This record gives sequence, C-alpha cells and structure tokens, in this order.
Amino acid sequence: MFAPVRRSLALAASRGGRQVLLSARSQRPLSIPRVRTAAYSTTPRLHQEAFHSQLENAAPLPSAKSATQTPQTLTEKIVQRYSVGLAPGKTVKSGDYVTLAPHHCMTHDNSWPVAMKFMSIGASKIHDNRQVVMTLDHDVQNKSEANLKKYRQIEEFAGKHGVDFYPAGRGIGHQIMVEEGYAWPGTVTVASDSHSNMYGGVGCLGTPMVRTDAASIWATGRTWWQIPPIAKVTLTGILPPGVTGKDVIVALCGLFNNDDVLNHAIEFTGSEETMRSLSIDDRLAIANMTTEWGALSGLFPIDSVLQQWLRAKATTAAMFNPEAAKGKFTHEKIDDLINNQLRADPGATYAKSLYLNLSTLSPFVAGPNSVKVATPLKDLEAQDIKLNKAYLVSCTNSRASDIAAAANVFREVAKDGVIPKVAEGVKFYIAAASTLEQAAAEEAGDWQVLLAAGAEPLPSGCGPCIGLGTGLLEPGEVGISASNRNFKGRMGSTDAKAYLASPEVVAASALKGKIAGPGWYQKPEGVEKVIIGEGNGDVVQDKAMSIEEALDKLIAQADSMIASAEKEFSGDEAAAAESAAEDETLTEILPGFPEKIEGEIVFCDADNINTDGIYPGKYTYQDNVTTEKMAEVCMENYDKEFGQVAKEGDILVSGFNFGCGSSREQAATAILAKKIPLVVSGSFGNIFSRNSINNALMGVEVPRLVQRLRETFKADGEGNKVLTRRTGWKLVWDVRRSKVTVTEGEGGQQWSQKVGELPPNVQEIIARGGLEKWVKSQIEA
Repeated sequence: MFAPVRRSLALAASRGGRQVLLSARSQRPLSIPRVRTAAYSTTPRLHQEAFHSQLENAAPLPSAKSATQTPQTLTEKIVQRYSVGLAPGKTVKSGDYVTLAPHHCMTHDNSWPVAMKFMSIGASKIHDNRQVVMTLDHDVQNKSEANLKKYRQIEEFAGKHGVDFYPAGRGIGHQIMVEEGYAWPGTVTVASDSHSNMYGGVGCLGTPMVRTDAASIWATGRTWWQIPPIAKVTLTGILPPGVTGKDVIVALCGLFNNDDVLNHAIEFTGSEETMRSLSIDDRLAIANMTTEWGALSGLFPIDSVLQQWLRAKATTAAMFNPEAAKGKFTHEKIDDLINNQLRADPGATYAKSLYLNLSTLSPFVAGPNSVKVATPLKDLEAQDIKLNKAYLVSCTNSRASDIAAAANVFREVAKDGVIPKVAEGVKFYIAAASTLEQAAAEEAGDWQVLLAAGAEPLPSGCGPCIGLGTGLLEPGEVGISASNRNFKGRMGSTDAKAYLASPEVVAASALKGKIAGPGWYQKPEGVEKVIIGEGNGDVVQDKAMSIEEALDKLIAQADSMIASAEKEFSGDEAAAAESAAEDETLTEILPGFPEKIEGEIVFCDADNINTDGIYPGKYTYQDNVTTEKMAEVCMENYDKEFGQVAKEGDILVSGFNFGCGSSREQAATAILAKKIPLVVSGSFGNIFSRNSINNALMGVEVPRLVQRLRETFKADGEGNKVLTRRTGWKLVWDVRRSKVTVTEGEGGQQWSQKVGELPPNVQEIIARGGLEKWVKSQIEA
C-alpha cells in the first residue's frame, strides 16, 4: 500500500525542490594572483605552518582580522568551521594553510593500503571511528582470491575499529556518502578519491585527499590543507528541455578549456529561477565532474532546492526506516541547518568570475579521449560516428533519474508495448550508482525496460569507468559513456575512442548504433551559440567592474613607476643593497637534505598528462606490484617507449597540468621507482603535488623551461612530435637559493630563474621518506 507514496517521495528527493530563494546580488570580486598549492610554485610562498599544528600542543596560527571585518566566500566559511588550532579572531582566507578536522573521511578499495600505512606509523586506534567510512566499490567484479582476501581484511579492520562499512555491490562510495547523509551540507567531507568533489552538489565541501592523508586522519583526526583560490561561476537563464546537468559540465570543461579553474575551489551561484532549474541530481553530476575541469571542489549553495530534497529524504526515512536513519536525515537536523545557514558574504573575494547562460546551451558530447573537447551533439550526429559500446555507469550519472531518462528513450519508440533492442553490434552496459538507486529504478519499471532492450547489467560499482571488469573498450572500438572520464586508455585500450554524454544521449546512441540524441532538445528562439564569459553575466555590472579593474591596474602601474623612479634617482645605495640581499635570501637546508639536484632533461612534450597516463589504472588496485614492475609500466599509457628512453637520474620535464586526474599515489611512487628524483613542469595538478610531497618526490614549476624546450624541439613537417625525448640539456635545482639553472645542450645557452621555496618543514617530510614516516616520527616523539 505504501508503494505509490514511496515512489513519489523518492522522485521528489531525486529531483530536488522548486521553492523560491532570493539570491543576494554579489559585489565586485577582487582580482588576486593565482595561488599555487604545493612546494612547486615559481612565485614567492608563505612559510608553511601546517604539519606541526597536527600535534596536540601546537602553537596557534597567527592572528588576523576578525570574521566580522573580512567578508568570506562560502568555501572559506565552511573551512573556518572545520579548522583547528586557529588563533582567536582568525578569519581564514584563500591561500591560508590550515589544519582540518573533516566531518567525515571515506576510503574505498584503497582502505587496506591505508590501513597498512596506518599500522606502519605505529597507530593502533582510530582517533574517531565516527569520522571514518569505508566502502568497497572499485574492483567489485574481481573474484580472485587475492581481491577477496583484501576485501575480507578491510571488513575485519572496519569491524575491529567500529567503522561504518559498506560491502562490495552496495554502491559507489560517493553515492553512499550522499544518500546516507555523511556528506552533510555545510561540512567538510573528504575522500581518498578524486571525485569527492561530488559532495558539493548537496552543499558539502568535498575535496580529495590521498592515501597517506587518510592514514593521518585515521591516526590524528586531522590533516593539512591550503585553501585554494576560489572561482565564482554564475549560471544564468534556465535549462531548455532536453538539456541536463551533464551537458552543463561537459560544456564548461570544453568551452573554458585553458586551465581556467585549475586547482581552484568553485562556487556555483545564480538567480532563484536559474537554480530552480537544476535538480539535485543535476548538481551532483556537475559537481562530480568539476574534477575533470581541473578544480579541487565544486560547491552549490545551501538553498531551497536542497532543503526540499533533504525534507523528502527525512520524510522517507521517518516513514520506512526510522531506526536506520536516526541521526542522518531528520527534520531536526534540517531545521538546524536552515537556522544556521551559511552563505557567501557580500563583497567576498574571488580569484576569478565566470558565467554560463544555461538558456543558450544544447546537448554536448565530450571527446574523443578528452574532456577538453566538447562538441554540440548535432555536429557529431552529422558525422555518423558508429559505436561499439555504450555505458550507463558510474557515480556521475547512474542514479534512478538517469536510468529513467535512458529508459524513456526506449519507451518512446516502443511499438505495441514491445521495447526495441539496442542496435546490432552494440553492447550496452548498465550499473546503478547504488543498490538503493537500482531498487528505485526497478520499482518504477525503468531497470526492466533497459534489460528488455538488451542492456547487460553490472553490479553497483565503478567497473568499466576505471578500466576494471567486464566491457572494456578493445583496440579500434568506439564507446560513449555517462561516466566522468574519457582519458586515453582509461576505459580499456589506448587505441580506442571514448566519448562522454548524458544518459539519454548514451541510450539513444545505443539504440541507433551511432552517436545520436533522442530528439528531446527544444532550441529556444534566437539562440545561435552558447553565451559564456568572464564576470557575472550581467552586462551592466560586468562593464562597471571592467572599468574599475582597469583603473586599479593603472593606479598600480603608476605607483610602481613612481617607486622605481624614486629609487633610481635617490641614489639610495642602502635600498639597492637591501633589494639585492632580498634576491639572495637563502632557504635553510635541513641536515642530510641535498642542496642541489641535477640531471639530464627528458622531455615529455604534452599538457594534461593525467595519472592514468603516468600509472595505468589496471595496476592501481593490485597491492603486490613490485617496485621493478612499477618502474617498467611508468608512463606507458602516455608513451610505451618512455621506459626505454628515460634513465635513472634523469629529470622529467613535461608541459602544463601534469598529474591531473585521479588521486592514485602510484603516479608519484612509479616515477620514484624509475629512480627519477625530480619532476619539472609548467604547472602541476594539485592532487599530484599533494601525493608527491606525501611520498617524497620533488618537483618544481618552471614554465619558461617548457617554452624553451618547445621552441627548440618542434614537431616535424607532418605535425608529429617525439613523445619522450632525450634532450642533452642539463638542469640544476639549487634548493638553498630557490633557483633553477638550465644549460641548453653542450656549449649552449645557460640561464637561471628563481623558483618557489622548499621550506624546511616540507624538506623534513621528504627527507623522512614522506608524510607516513613523518607522522610515525611524531607519534614516536
């Protein structure tokens, strides 16, 4: 008798609310320099004071203006709540290093490696077992004795320490964190997985940590974090019929594709009408893939849409499972959330502001093999791109609403109630984000429609999305997926092509045997192109901001010219001497730490080399891979010849955004296994920087070096370039002087450049062999 009620409540919960929330008009954001988040920055850095503050008796951080004096973004306000050891009156802001005590920390199949680290550092008891959640979701199709043994070990460890545990097949960890209420609005919740950004869809600041961080949190309840630069993304208009949240984030990744938000925290905002057009499931998909956009988090407001979704969850829990839901989704908790609602302050400082007019958006497809290539669906339909495989899987787009959208594609073309089959020669794989989402889809009849169409069901888990289990792409095949990543080789062969799209486009493509849509999109009158840009999307306001910024720039330039002239004509030798002394400020070098690192440059000429390219996913969850094997497969998804070209002691130089993608620490440890002591790039993905420090791999950003290498070693007349090249160039990193010197070949030009300081506390972590051993030393002390 409760089935209709249960279904209506579940539908309301998945779609989110439609209530009105008036949004305050934002003040002009101030432009601030991009803040680097690792010891790789070529710009001056503040001395890091994060690690020592993990100790119980650590000195408080320096004082600052009170919270009432400094407007904060939503991100900063949430971090303020979960930072420990702050001095009285300290207001955290972008760029600050803080010690975080996150609300929750989730680990998945990597829980056992984390447990091994936890035990190796001498810890015997989890600091707060209510803080930790363990889920098994990545390699759930693997029934080998080795994998089953690891799963048993994780379950036994969780049971011993009283940790919440979800077994293989229950669902993907990120979905569990949301549907079980761990990712609560207004909290900081982390996971040792790069898609913890997804929690931002429900107003929870989700950000990835790595395995070593997780072990530190288990042992101490805390870890370190630097608040990244914060970008505001203003959404205007409303989504047209046939356009989804997946299209929004695919368009953002493809249209703002010059690392516009690399290593930023994103805050999405918009008018009441705009935000009402984005359901919670849409928001979860968008927030999830801010990872692929290069961001560290993607945070949506705590608004009436979210409140209605929470109310539906609380009502459903109270009616059908009151005991299990106790303390998770309750109306009392929601009341408290609303009464203490967090919002960005007027006048809060953002590193940059971007906007997208949703009304001008049409269905988009990403690829092949890159999220930075986004094409309107209609353009790809005209190319008649034949398919081999289609996937409705992953934590991005495989909830009940996504399954319903895919099922409706087949329902609409059914004749006499007979569901049509997927196209001949096409395999269509489906896996719900969790068993609860699958149950909702089954109750609605949507799951059965897809099975009748010939879809092959997989257990709730990651599977082909990360290149594991059944259904991987074979050489020469073309696939389209509703998942989040289509990096070369991620879903199978490096010789395959992978595209990303919304669930309905994936279903329509499976039905027609080529990339195609269901025909649901209704183009608004007068819309010819997607409207995007810098600013808030308000022409009058943005124009006023541009004038103010131009005036500020002129004033700053004038002040600089006056100061230079005064120094030049004053003949102030003391000032000149002081300036020279500042340029030669030396970094303290800890005993035993090398003052210089040098070697021959091996150049990998590509931007956005991701962690799948550095260390293939098929090895990531094999815990018995030897150091020799790690060295052998290092960079093989980027270039199979890398292992033969690169030698021990070389310095690896790559382009920009090196190490983007997943949080696998083996991307750093595989390079160390290859006995390469230093990685240099134009810029690093934040997660790789964090893993590098935590695992004692050194790195530095030198954009000028990348430019010089590309000017010297160009592609041939056919446009082909050598993927991995021995250059004959020498590089010396003088750690004490924070300076890099490059010699461009035998008898070639030599030049030097100042780079970011490697402060003693980071040296200490590296010198001890990484964060794991550093924490152990602190426990022993």
